Amino acid sequence: MPEGISTSLSALLEPIAAWFRGMNLPEPIVHWGHPLMMGIVVFVMGSVVGLTGWRGRQLGGAEAAKSWADHQKIAPLMFLFIALGYTGGVLSLVMQQQPILQSPHFWSGTVALGLLAINGVLAASQFGKNKAQLRTAHAYLGSVALCLLFLHAILGLKLGLSI
Repeated sequence: MPEGISTSLSALLEPIAAWFRGMNLPEPIVHWGHPLMMGIVVFVMGSVVGLTGWRGRQLGGAEAAKSWADHQKIAPLMFLFIALGYTGGVLSLVMQQQPILQSPHFWSGTVALGLLAINGVLAASQFGKNKAQLRTAHAYLGSVALCLLFLHAILGLKLGLSI
């Protein structure tokens, strides 16, 4: 990614970052707030979303319906929190005057958010009128996204320890 785009994006976000910097938040909150909150979303909500989705596929009858209902309630909220956390993570880097668009953590988050968005579109389309192939694609795509988010957390810890 050209450095100019990263610099331009940082400059665009700088007024927002300066406003937050002006709040004199403690450095540990600025530095570790995003990882802590997103860790909860990824590991707790992500695990629940993944497990309820797969349980729905494995079980039958009322148990499957309950598991899918839970999945349908939590998954959109998880996506919302991840999308908000993504923007917060980028803003956190700008607040700390770190380059954006350059770390594997940024790119793994971008790809994971994209995969989750595609999965949301599949679900919102009702899997093309309940096509088994699209339901299966949704299950595996969601699993890949969740695994990528676990890797993303490791990359984030590495990034956090380096700055």
